[in-house]
Amino acid sequence: MKFEREYYVKKLISSKHNHLIKIVTGLRRVGKSYLLFNLYKQHLLDNDVDASHIIEIQLDSFAHRKYRKAETLYEYVENLTKQDSQMYYVMIDEVQMLEDFVDVLNGFLHIDNLDVYVTGSNAKFLSSDIVTEFRGRGVQIHLQPLSFKEITEK
Repeated sequence: MKFEREYYVKKLISSKHNHLIKIVTGLRRVGKSYLLFNLYKQHLLDNDVDASHIIEIQLDSFAHRKYRKAETLYEYVENLTKQDSQMYYVMIDEVQMLEDFVDVLNGFLHIDNLDVYVTGSNAKFLSSDIVTEFRGRGVQIHLQPLSFKEITEK
């Protein structure tokens, strides 16, 4: 069964291209990764974003562990976005696993054709002060567990 999470997808859509880091927070297992890597990604694809312009990095994956190093991730994303001037969308899952993540993400804000989305679920990301970590350069989207309404609408 697929839950569309329309409220949260709309929040992401309304934050698109706002030159802020979109920070998806919430408890473990509420669907942060699913929201970003499935539902929101599908929205981008449905709206003519080329799949090669969506950069997906899941830092809890063994295959992506090299990107936990700040310089490695930054250089990787920077090199991809230099290929053309069209918008790129970077989605980073479990960003708290990235060393110096605040500096890296703030650095991404200087890349004009990059829109940044991250998830996180440790205690630091559950605090209400997460947006201040990014010095006013981020917007938090706090994902709640499925509501009764969402479940019964299926």
